[in-house]
Amino acid sequence: MSEPRGADLRVRAAALDAADRLAAKRKEFVLDDTVYLDGNSLGALPANVAGRVADVVTREWGGLRIRSWEESGWWTAPERVGERIAPLVGAAPGQVVVSDSTSVNVFKAVVAAVRMAQSEDAARDEVVVDATTFPTDGYIAESAARLTGCRLVPAAPADVPGLLGPRTAAVLLNHADYQSGRLHDMAGLTAAVRAAGARVVWDLCHTAGALPVALDEHGVDLAVGCTYKYLNGGPGSPSYLYVRRDLQTRFDSPLPGWNSHTDPFGMRPDYAPAADVVRGRVGTPDILSLLALEAALDVWDGVSLADVRAKSLALTDFFLECVAAYAPKGRVESVTPAAHAERGSQIALRCPDAREVMERLVAAGVVGDFRAPDVLRFGFTPLYLSFADTERAARVLGGILGGSGEPDPEGARDT
Repeated sequence: MSEPRGADLRVRAAALDAADRLAAKRKEFVLDDTVYLDGNSLGALPANVAGRVADVVTREWGGLRIRSWEESGWWTAPERVGERIAPLVGAAPGQVVVSDSTSVNVFKAVVAAVRMAQSEDAARDEVVVDATTFPTDGYIAESAARLTGCRLVPAAPADVPGLLGPRTAAVLLNHADYQSGRLHDMAGLTAAVRAAGARVVWDLCHTAGALPVALDEHGVDLAVGCTYKYLNGGPGSPSYLYVRRDLQTRFDSPLPGWNSHTDPFGMRPDYAPAADVVRGRVGTPDILSLLALEAALDVWDGVSLADVRAKSLALTDFFLECVAAYAPKGRVESVTPAAHAERGSQIALRCPDAREVMERLVAAGVVGDFRAPDVLRFGFTPLYLSFADTERAARVLGGILGGSGEPDPEGARDT
């Protein structure tokens, strides 16, 4: 492709950035001259987090010490931070608690879903799981099935409605496929599962913070998600668990810890679960990570998820257009659906030498990630990614692939 075409794309990128309703959010993150397209693995650091964590360590822990459980609000932080996440996943107050890791919450949710279903019909002995899921979800689903005496049924999400029946107890699905970025039909699949008398658990790791999620609207039973991707909570930041309000008194956790007891400081030998979403807790929360996440969520103040979704789609559309302009024809193939209704907030490109290409991209200041055996994965975080970043990433990729783009020379990167 000729240089005028590249110049035209850069002019368009500048115009799109000038009209970007979220552009001001970029300054709320700690960024450098790298084009960071890996926010679907680990979000960038919000600028206010370091100061908040320093205060927690020096004043709340260092000064107040154990008094901070009450005086600094540590004890109620799992519910308080859950209330911050609730509007980002379409949940009314009182239905989200932040606790434990995603894997632990998937386990709690799937086992609880099966127990609910079996309490209504003991013949329900199948757990359906997304066959293309992130491996941990599959491992957890298999273990939960064994624990509850169920048979595991792997299936592609599109095939799930045809597999549902009187033996289905629970279904674990991903809102977006972690590898391809395909967005699945939450409304339709949830309705099918509920019509079959089963319970559905949704994994929101690759959608919350990247696009609107409507848990209450779609009648979702249970949902889990991580907070270190598009929610920018930091490495290993705690996960969240959504339990629909009318199911909370029936949520029978397989991990009945003292934090979920109705009287945690009563130290009673018998377990009596809390009557609300607090029963999703287990043990002592990870306060440093939890409060770092709470500070990170400040970047969402005043943000419209409709604007986030519009920019996400615009960024990914523009990236595909730029890749088509800069990369040699046929050198890479997008495995992410072109239809907006089927696309999350990432683009996955199939490339025979993907591992080497990604290594060269990172060395040139464009950070995405590689997924075996042949996928280049690029996550688009609308709060801090610009259209100029997007054009530059495609231009550098095109040069590495042998097309018209050129890897940026050292010291000449756009800022």
